[in-house]
Amino acid sequence: MGNGRISQKHKGSTKSPRRIGPGYGSDRVITESDMSKLSYLQSVVKESLRLHPPTPLMLPHLASANVKIGGYNIPKGTIVHVNVWALGRDPKVWKDPLQFRPERFIEEDIDMKGHDFRLLPFGAGRRICPGTNLAINMVTSMLAHLLHHFKWSPPIGIKRDDIDMLESPGTVTYMRTPLQVVPTPRLPLHLYER
Repeated sequence: MGNGRISQKHKGSTKSPRRIGPGYGSDRVITESDMSKLSYLQSVVKESLRLHPPTPLMLPHLASANVKIGGYNIPKGTIVHVNVWALGRDPKVWKDPLQFRPERFIEEDIDMKGHDFRLLPFGAGRRICPGTNLAINMVTSMLAHLLHHFKWSPPIGIKRDDIDMLESPGTVTYMRTPLQVVPTPRLPLHLYER
């Protein structure tokens, strides 16, 4: 997901693992059966995808009829690009849109599989990304494991607030400066052996 906000936001990244879910102590690894119980982590993923959608612009769509959208007349046959990046930062849609605040998705359950047009990181309709479910599950699983198994800190001499969160413009979203963090094992060493 190329997103350093979690490393930047959580000092010593101790807050997130505790908030991953109930009963996830330091005596076991997280399993696939735990994923459905990780509501806060799922909110973190949604918030990350709201601010940093994988593709800032949806695939082009062709207007099949004359329509009016946001006060603009769109004639039939017009190619339309939806700016998902701007939608995720629109103050008419989101309160404090530039704040990384996963709690907004706990306060209101917002679907990100193309049914709620406020959050469209994978598109919508017939052209929704066919790998949406796989992507959501993989990102959630990887993030759960990374946060549960390791404490994350910036390299020596770098302050959290100095982490460059800017993106490089392009077809896909990625960080302008690659994220550099230092992992420290959080669990007993025997749990890392497989």
